[in-house]
Amino acid sequence: MDDPYPTYARLRAEQPLYHNAEHDFWVLSRHADVSESLRSDGVFSNAMGVSLDASAWGPEAHTVMSFLAMDPPRHMRLRGLVSKSFTPKRVAMLEPQVQALTERYLDEVLPRSGTAELEWIESFAGRLPMDVISELVGVPESDRAELRRLADLLVLREDGLRDVPPAGLQAAFDLFTYYGDHVAHRRRHPGDDLTSALLSAEADGDRMSTEEIVAFLFLMVVAGNETTTKLLGNALFHLSASPAQRDRVFAEGGSGPDAGPALVRPWIEETLRYDNSTQLVARHLLADVSLHGVTAPAGARLLLAYGSANRDATVFPDPDVYDLDRPREQLARLLSFGGGRHFCLGSNLARLEARVALTELVRRVRSVEVHPQRCVRFYSSNVRGFASVPITVEAR
Repeated sequence: MDDPYPTYARLRAEQPLYHNAEHDFWVLSRHADVSESLRSDGVFSNAMGVSLDASAWGPEAHTVMSFLAMDPPRHMRLRGLVSKSFTPKRVAMLEPQVQALTERYLDEVLPRSGTAELEWIESFAGRLPMDVISELVGVPESDRAELRRLADLLVLREDGLRDVPPAGLQAAFDLFTYYGDHVAHRRRHPGDDLTSALLSAEADGDRMSTEEIVAFLFLMVVAGNETTTKLLGNALFHLSASPAQRDRVFAEGGSGPDAGPALVRPWIEETLRYDNSTQLVARHLLADVSLHGVTAPAGARLLLAYGSANRDATVFPDPDVYDLDRPREQLARLLSFGGGRHFCLGSNLARLEARVALTELVRRVRSVEVHPQRCVRFYSSNVRGFASVPITVEAR
């Protein structure tokens, strides 16, 4: 996780369908192969889960990962019910709340004049996504810090650890208990939130069970919170490493298409390509897969390397260059949110949060400097990003 990209480059060049004999799993690393697998039915199964952690891999994975760990027709049924409540319109309606939360937290930490140093993850990037999700599902503000702490424990990995640690297992239990109580409360006292909408969602007389709703809320707090936090950290880290591009984004009075807030969207999309939060997702092979003169057998565990696919030079020329001017047609092919029937349901929400947050940051400060030697990585089995990103900002 310190720097997986040289390894990915070797995989693409030398063994695009690679077998790790020591731990008995396979890896697909080229964009074309990963993209095709995401759109292939009946071979690359999600039903055992999307992580190779021993405690997360198995036929009961759906109890914690909801429809992300299901194949058709179960996947289609549950995603269809969720989609009735988690619509693009509902997500778009969150923008005023995202804006208000962004302004509140930036008011607390940014200087009104001069310069100041702050820790970007703790003071902002780790708070906003959890609060947005909590607002969406109806979690009270007093509970949000604890939920974020539990979500962090669930995905954090120490060096050499290849499974969920005891603290993570306890955190999972505590999260399930919390959301079980939350759903029970909303069943008795419905509100104008996603949890209440899920309780009332119906298709041809079919409704979600309490267990299914709890599993979806668990997925939201783990997947939606962590990945967006890491996106906001990665965005500042990589932009700061390119001073010329950073100066364009934070240009004084920059209002044209090549400077200022207009660059926030390409900044987000290039970050998603260059160093996406979700690096790897697992699949269970239901049939033999033969590619590049090698065969991965039915029953094998296989990783789809999103991080590698997004650095494939056949799709993204000069893939190791962080380039805010990368053409839109290239960025349209990034695989950061997956593809096919499992395309990330929360992609619109992640992009909305990042756009609002970074636009407001650009509006308020004239410069941002990341201190890379003091940044601390967050180690996980498949999520790449930072636990700490110290920055110095100068107010406009």
